[in-house]
Amino acid sequence: MWAHRTGEFSMYKRMSPRDYTVVADVEDSSVVSHGIPDQETTNPSWRLSFPHVLAATISAFLFGYHLGVVNEPLESISFDLGFNGNTLAEGLVVSTCLGGALIGSLFSGWIADGIGRRRAFQLCALPMIVGASISATTTTLAGMLVGRLLVGTGMGLGPPVASLYVTEVSPPFVRGTYGSFIQIATCLGLMGALLFGIPVREIAGWWRICFWVSTVPAGILALSMMFCAESPHWLYKQGRTAEAEAEFERLLGGAHVKFAMQELSKLDRGDESDVVHFSELFYGRCFRVVFIGSTLFALQQLSGINAIFYFSSTVFKNAGVPSDLANVFVGIVNISGSVIAMVLMDKLGRKVLLLWSFFGMAVSMGLQVVAASSNMLGSGTLYLSVGGMLMFVFTFAIGAGPVPGLLLPEIFPSRIRAKAMAVCMSVHWVVNFFVGLLFLRLLEQLGPTDLVHYLWYILLDGSGFCEEECDGNQRKITPRN
Repeated sequence: MWAHRTGEFSMYKRMSPRDYTVVADVEDSSVVSHGIPDQETTNPSWRLSFPHVLAATISAFLFGYHLGVVNEPLESISFDLGFNGNTLAEGLVVSTCLGGALIGSLFSGWIADGIGRRRAFQLCALPMIVGASISATTTTLAGMLVGRLLVGTGMGLGPPVASLYVTEVSPPFVRGTYGSFIQIATCLGLMGALLFGIPVREIAGWWRICFWVSTVPAGILALSMMFCAESPHWLYKQGRTAEAEAEFERLLGGAHVKFAMQELSKLDRGDESDVVHFSELFYGRCFRVVFIGSTLFALQQLSGINAIFYFSSTVFKNAGVPSDLANVFVGIVNISGSVIAMVLMDKLGRKVLLLWSFFGMAVSMGLQVVAASSNMLGSGTLYLSVGGMLMFVFTFAIGAGPVPGLLLPEIFPSRIRAKAMAVCMSVHWVVNFFVGLLFLRLLEQLGPTDLVHYLWYILLDGSGFCEEECDGNQRKITPRN
């Protein structure tokens, strides 16, 4: 699958809008060098970059694991720590982690540009290890919140750096596929957390083991990054050209180094300064693309997807469905959709997946509305409601989940890419924070019927966003009139 079309296009030749995967710079999208030797007509082997991408996706696995780690054990945690029945405190256990993620994401761009992508991964692993250890040993709500805050800072730092790293080390012809690995790893983390939490009702204190387990992949991430390639893009911008060439050789093979360096030089042309001021992201043409990216992430979270991952056990329990069985199905459906997205990402393009994903989410939420509003028999309502939820997760996983994190590094100019991703991910975490904090309270105050109607309205409003037709240089996403 990854080694297809090896003789059709040069690795960095401009492709059609449908197959576009080149990381284009807004200031200069011309990436074809006229002095390229004729023999540079094959794609590099995907096997060279694959181990580096795989190591980077461990951060996405941790991201998913910590999103779902309190789902099943939340009731046991609240009972053991003395806040059982307090929905606001339960929401804080979830949302404090998201508040920490906001802090981490705000600084992720500056950290990634300052110390490099590899060290940024190692830095994000440290608070995850410390925070998970505190959460696993605490006997108070305050201790749990401190631990979750620390874990959250690592969660906030990891995803934007992973998106940058995968974009910068991947050959363009498999960049969409590799970008989908991030979503798949996130799904595996969520599924692992849900499955690992199943014994929590039978084994006292099992929730502490759930936190301890997360320190293992965090340690593996920190260790594996010692052996991974640094981003050639970052090295080049630091003036370390020889090291950038060496890393390209590791990632692409020696035959493609000269070609890659010439393209990198083209992409870097027009960057007057390596220093990007924060205010640059909020006016002029930079503001437009940052606004689009922030809106995409906001709509992604306002859909309510993470409410399912945080509180599906509570929701299924209220519906009379065994939560352990239901969570297994949520995990299977989520990863199935992510695998399909991986296969289709470079074939259909980002636009098609994104539009059909939002449309499918709106339809599935419509099923939830029907189930909550109709006078159907109890079993029919149950099947329609649970089926709608599973369809919602599936359609999210094929587009709205993986596309924003992959698309935004492609449409941002190279000089603002890291910091623009930090701003967009901060919007992601702000919205996510309030979803985690207020969902149970909204469910308690509004009831399931009104809450489902609200989420359906958000989804229908969100489906009004689409990609513009590519002008041959740059993919863009704009509100539909």
